[in-house]
Amino acid sequence: MMKTNRKEGGDMATITAKIKILPTTEDQASLLETMATYSKACNYVSNYIFKTHNLSLVSLHKALYYELRQRFGLRSQMAQSVLKTVVAKYKGILSNEHEWVKPNFKHPEYDLVWNRDYSIKNDKISLNTLVGRIKVSFSKTKMEHFFCGAWKFGTAKLVAKHGKWFLHIPMSREIPTLDDANIANIIGCDFGINFTAVSYSSDGKTSFYSGKAIKHKRAQYSKVRKELQRRGTSSSRRRLKAIGSRENRWMQDVNHQVSKALVNAARANTLFVIEDLTGIRSATEKVRLKNRYVTVSWAFADLRQKLEYKTQFAGSKVIAVDPAYTSQTCPKCGYRHKLSRNKKTHTFCCRKCGYTTNDDRVGAMNLHQKGIEYQNAVIGK
Repeated sequence: MMKTNRKEGGDMATITAKIKILPTTEDQASLLETMATYSKACNYVSNYIFKTHNLSLVSLHKALYYELRQRFGLRSQMAQSVLKTVVAKYKGILSNEHEWVKPNFKHPEYDLVWNRDYSIKNDKISLNTLVGRIKVSFSKTKMEHFFCGAWKFGTAKLVAKHGKWFLHIPMSREIPTLDDANIANIIGCDFGINFTAVSYSSDGKTSFYSGKAIKHKRAQYSKVRKELQRRGTSSSRRRLKAIGSRENRWMQDVNHQVSKALVNAARANTLFVIEDLTGIRSATEKVRLKNRYVTVSWAFADLRQKLEYKTQFAGSKVIAVDPAYTSQTCPKCGYRHKLSRNKKTHTFCCRKCGYTTNDDRVGAMNLHQKGIEYQNAVIGK
C-alpha cells in the first residue's frame, strides 16, 4: 500500500516493503519470546485504555511506562512502542466504528522504530529483543532499490508466517509530480470482469487483459465457501477464514501484475484515465442476483490504488472520471444509445454510423477522449 503527502515540487510517497529476514534457530526463539511479550503488554494497555478512555500518550506514559518495564521486562523503547501501538489501534477503531471497542492482540507482534529498535549495517539487520540486540541476515532480492539511500525507513512490523520471517517496513521518498502541461501520452483504461482491463492509447493501440481465468477461479472460491457455510461447523468456519485470506492475497497479486503491465507498457509522462467506480457496491439492486457477488466484490478499488502508486513512481499520473455512458457512446460519431451495446456478445455497434468493436474497448476509447478534454481544459485550448 502507498500513501502520499503533497509537498512543493512533488509528493512524499510511502510504500510498504516486505523484507525477508533470515534469523538462526536461536534468534527465532528470542524473536518469538519478544513478540509474545509485546502482545501481552499491548493487551494490558488495551484493558487500561478501555476502562479509562484515556488516549493521551503523555498521561499513559506516566501511568504505565514503569509498570510495563517491571511487569513484562520490556526495554525502554519497547514500552513506548507498546503505548503508541495500542493508542493507534484505538484511534483507528474510533475513526471507523465511532464507538469504544476493545482491541485484542491475539497473535504475537512487534513494532520496531527505525534506528532505535532496528537498523541496517554491513548487510545485517540489527533487531532489539528482550535479551538484547541480535543481528540477522536478510534478502535483497527484487528489493535492491530500497537500499540505494533515497528512501527513508519508518516503524517496521515483525511478521512470522509459516516458518518465514519478514519485516514490513514503510519506505518514504519524494517523487516528482507530473505537470499537466507535460503530458505526452493519454491512455484510457476500462476496468471490467471479462477483461480485467482494456487500454487505448494516443497512438491508437489497444491492449486487452483477460479476466476469464480470474472469473473462473473466483467462482470456484464462491462454490467452496457456500459448501462450507452449509456445514456450519467450527472447522468449516476456520476453513472459510483461511480461504478468504487466500483469495484476497491471490486477487491482490493479480492486480499487482495487471497494474504493473499497464505501467510498463506506457512511456513516462502518461495520463491514465479510469472510471470513478467509488459507488459500485451501492449498485447491487441493478445487478441480477446470480451475478451480484462477482460484480460488486471485484477488487476495482485495489486495482486503482495499485495503478495510482505505480504510475507515480513511473513519472505518470491517474485521473478518475464519471463513468456515465462511456460504454453507450460511439467514439467515432458521438451518438449515444444504450442498445448500441450488446452485453451478451460483448460488442458495440453504433446505431447511427455502424461503427463496431468490443464494448470494453469502446469504454477505453471514450475514457481516452475524456483525457484529451481534460488536457485541453488545463492548457486552455
